[in-house]
Amino acid sequence: MNNKAISKIRFIFLNNSTYLVQVIRKWLNNYFQFSKREFNGLLVLIVLIGMIAVFPAFYRILIPLKGPTQEEQVALLKLELDRESERAESKLGKHHSSPGLRQKRKSKMFYFDPNTITAKGWQELGLSPKQAQAILNYRAKGGVFRLPSDLKKMYTIAPELYLQLEPYVQIELREKILDHRADYRDRPAQNFPVKEKVMVALNTADTLALDRIHGIGKVFARRIVAYRERIGGFYKKEQLMEVFGVDSLKYEEIKGQVTVDPSLLRKININTASAADFNRHPYLRYQQVNAVIAYRKQHGNYSNIADLNKVVVLTPELIEKLAPYLIF
Repeated sequence: MNNKAISKIRFIFLNNSTYLVQVIRKWLNNYFQFSKREFNGLLVLIVLIGMIAVFPAFYRILIPLKGPTQEEQVALLKLELDRESERAESKLGKHHSSPGLRQKRKSKMFYFDPNTITAKGWQELGLSPKQAQAILNYRAKGGVFRLPSDLKKMYTIAPELYLQLEPYVQIELREKILDHRADYRDRPAQNFPVKEKVMVALNTADTLALDRIHGIGKVFARRIVAYRERIGGFYKKEQLMEVFGVDSLKYEEIKGQVTVDPSLLRKININTASAADFNRHPYLRYQQVNAVIAYRKQHGNYSNIADLNKVVVLTPELIEKLAPYLIF
């Protein structure tokens, strides 16, 4: 292309540019009153805005972006996995903070006798020092494990952990263990009055009436009454084994001397009850109470016991135990 052609193109471009500027200025003056200086400033501003708008596109063309290297991708993936793990642990800590579920810790399984195992042994099986000490305190007060299922009465042992421990339980009920618990070996023989067998109504009896039961003393009588007040009454005799210190052997001794009237239960209206109405009930944890009330507020009243299955934190076994105490 020669100089003459270039000059002609430049002339045409300048003429057209000048014409375009004049058209824009005329159009603006029809609607706005701009001085020449103000118009020139506006024109410069429009040019700058246009340059800023197209700059990213030209930048990507001139300087293409480089993707992360393989090492950087691995590092980012690892960081994301760590964050997911932390979020999962955080959710688990919020929704499962009961004593039994907090014992998700490293453990090793071995055969043991719950009547003789030490605190260190319990900790190796997965319990915390505080939980292990609670079991030792139970044994020190005379508690004896006669069946593997007796471990289920300990609130420090969650159902999941019990299922792991059960195959390894080996109980040897030697006479010297029982003598050591009761401290009878070195005591002189005494003649105690034998209690006559009676029939006592569990849901109405006071401590004096319960003390008349063969195999129940003042301590157990107080515990039974205290637990009855917390739970709202007994709807079956087997609930006596939920009372601290009442194992399967003790239950077999006293079950024929008690009667249960389920019509005397103190029931809770699940559609109107507050958190305080549930808090003392031994079957429900704090998080479960909050979940029941939150679901009711979000979805409306419960129609029947089956609706409780929609609350994620409630197991079918727990719902079955709660059913006799609820009204709708």
